Amino acid sequence: MKAAKGYVGGRGRTLKQAKETVEKGLCYAYRDRKARKRDFRRLWITRINAASRMNGLTYNRFMEGLKKAEVALDRKVLADLAVADPGAFTRLVDQAKNALGS
Repeated sequence: MKAAKGYVGGRGRTLKQAKETVEKGLCYAYRDRKARKRDFRRLWITRINAASRMNGLTYNRFMEGLKKAEVALDRKVLADLAVADPGAFTRLVDQAKNALGS
């Protein structure tokens, strides 16, 4: 019943409904901890793609160029750079272009 504190109506008062609601909530919490990781990765990739396209490369070619240039930054950091420091991101894009030879 402690876990059902704050639920509205029978969900917080009756034992059976509270137990079922708490159990379902725990299932959602477990599932969504996994989904949050996927969601953030998709967001980072979208941001990197948008910023790299503004600099004349697609996401795929940009990541390939970074790998060839041996720049080891993860997507979270790259997305943050794309939003917070476009100048630094442009320099990374230039490095990727040079590594690709284009």
